[in-house]
Formats: sequence, C-alpha cells, structure tokens
Amino acid sequence: METMKKFENAIGNRYEFVVLFDVENGNPNGDPDAGNMPRVDAETGHGLVTDVCLKRKIRNYVELIKNDAPGYKIFIKEILNDKLENAYLEKGLTKEKKGDTDKVAIAQGFMCENYFDVRTFGAVMSTGDYPCGVVRGPVQINFAKSIDPIATQEITITRMAITKAKDASKGTTEMGKKSFVPYGLYKAEGFVSAALAQNVTGFSDEDIELLWQAIINMFEHDHSAARGKMIVRKLIVFKHDSFLGNAPSHTLFERVNVQRIDDEAPARKYTDYEVRIDTSNMPSGVTVDEKI
Repeated sequence: METMKKFENAIGNRYEFVVLFDVENGNPNGDPDAGNMPRVDAETGHGLVTDVCLKRKIRNYVELIKNDAPGYKIFIKEILNDKLENAYLEKGLTKEKKGDTDKVAIAQGFMCENYFDVRTFGAVMSTGDYPCGVVRGPVQINFAKSIDPIATQEITITRMAITKAKDASKGTTEMGKKSFVPYGLYKAEGFVSAALAQNVTGFSDEDIELLWQAIINMFEHDHSAARGKMIVRKLIVFKHDSFLGNAPSHTLFERVNVQRIDDEAPARKYTDYEVRIDTSNMPSGVTVDEKI
C-alpha cells in the first residue's frame, strides 16, 4: 500500500543520476589535512571530490540565479542559528521548551518551505535555543571519484611583491606552492527519493528541474585560478515510473561505462575517454534521460 502523501506538490518518481565532470590544470577539491593537495584515495591513487564540495557548487548556483527569492533561500551559509530563530519569529512561536515537538515540527516546515537546500539535501537544525529538528533530504550525492588514478603535482610560484615591509631587505619577491591535477575525469552518483520528498521536505518537480540545471552549470560561475578548468561533461538521469522505484540503483549506475581509448598515453582531455550508456534491456518502468 502506497504511503499517504504529506506534500501534494512533491515529486512522485524516484530518480538516480550520474555526473561526469573533468578538471584540467586545477585542484578540484583540496585536502586541508594534506597541505591542500588534491584529495586522493591513498590505496588506489584515484582522485576524490567530496559530496560537501559538490553541494556547495549547487547551492551557490541556486543562490546566484534565485537571489533569495521566496522558497529559494540558502540555509548553509553564514550564521545558521539566526535563521532558525527567524523561523520561530515568522511562525509566531516562542522559544522551544524541551520536548515541545509541535513547535519544532512547525519551524521545520517553515525551513523546508523557504530554504531550497534544506528541502533538497536536508540539514541538521537542532542547535541553539530555536531548534528546528533534523531533516533527511531526498537528494543525496556520493563522493566523486576519478576514472583513473590522478597525477597530483605541486609547482613553485613567485609573487612580485612582499607581505611585510621589514622583509624588503630580503628581496622583492616571495615564493609559494600551487597544487594541481594535469587532467582528471570524475564520476559522481546521486539519488533522489520520492518517499522523503513527499513525507519530509516537499521537494517538487520544479525543484528537481532546478537541481538538474544547477548540476549542469555548477562550475560555470565558480571558475578560479586554483580550480583550473572544470566542466560538467555528462548528466545522465534514470527516472522510475513509480514512487518506490523499479530497479536497484547499483544496476542502473553500472550501465554507465567510461573507458580510456588509449591506455598507453596519459589522459589529458575528455575525448581521451569513451562514454557508453547501456540502454538495452532496461528494467521495466525505468527511462534514461541524457541531459547533456
């Protein structure tokens, strides 16, 4: 028996998606525990980009194009507790007393309705004097991993300036380091739960179209010298025609195969790879949409 819908405008279909993106002469996600070198799987040498990094890019894009429009504010930025207190003020609630779950639920509903990233990814909002609970979001993204092991490099750079006047006698330049990956093609996998959308956050069809748009453009307004050239190359979406889904997610992810064309030379561009999507004998009720 299908679960009763709490949010009538929420999505009614489950989705999985695969994102392929690459980096050229840049650091896609520095590791502060390793001198900000590109993140690497220590056992295999494959490059990693965290889910937190990718979700930040999505948040930044939504904030850029929506500009805090009603329903599309971003929660994870600046001071979090101030936003939680504002939820209580907007709903006319007094400070929560221990165990007052009704107030928390009302405030949580306000946060889901007004903050795109809470409605999408969920959030821990149980801090401070105005708790709004913990929301498990319908959209989850795994770490991105490079198709091949990456060759992390570090070069020395010079700056034609000095920081402190007292160091002027030592010269007019200062030395520094820059970490980068000459080239890496990364693959990330994601999930969209209609159950959580309908019963927890109200994530809608309009929201999911904005999510696809944000993923496709997440690097277009985030360029910097440190990150080099980063481009989203593919967004492949598997749509189930049901609420709970029609096939296990891993069987759909395995249909996206990425292979090097020439194993002898190091990969230095996207066309050094071949991307194949196996659409033969698709599970009944699952369709594939290659967004780019």
